[in-house]
Amino acid sequence: MLVAGAILAGPLQAAVTVQVLDAAGQPLPNAVVYAEPLVGSNAKPARQAVIEQKDKTFFPLVSVVQAGTAIVFPNNDSVRHHVYSFSPAKTFELKLYSGTPGSPVVFDKPGTVVLGCNIHDQMVAFVQVVNTPYFGVTDRSGTVRLDGLANGGYALKAWYFRMPQGEPAVEQPLQVQGEGRASIKLGVKGVPL
Repeated sequence: MLVAGAILAGPLQAAVTVQVLDAAGQPLPNAVVYAEPLVGSNAKPARQAVIEQKDKTFFPLVSVVQAGTAIVFPNNDSVRHHVYSFSPAKTFELKLYSGTPGSPVVFDKPGTVVLGCNIHDQMVAFVQVVNTPYFGVTDRSGTVRLDGLANGGYALKAWYFRMPQGEPAVEQPLQVQGEGRASIKLGVKGVPL
């Protein structure tokens, strides 16, 4: 006896490569790019991200995480650091420590979080917390690839750490239908890597 059946596939997944340019039309590294589905997404946040301290510098300078992601702050320097943020999206303090703190910090509210070290004033980093699993940070060529998008409509957004404080991400519509490309121009001057 033969039994015939249908296999139902989930939504087709695609990728979009996004180029971010500065006000002069030059590629913009370290820009955060994310795509918010016009129809809700139920993807869960990553379990953990890492921002390390090395040579009295935060690595990476710019991070992006989905709301609900925990971030670990390992100190790989021979001196102690006091990591903090007073940003409305996440206020916290990791008082003077070496090594890795016992508990990660959960970033549960969307927005921009500026990190600092209470001991080393030159240490600054930025975390953009977003409400979508589709995000990335542009490379040296100002590009980033957003993978795993279902076909459909999105709000494509870009943010750069040199944008005026409180200025929202630049937004434009994005229609995904298979593999694609997009570009966004920001009215800022880029900082060389």
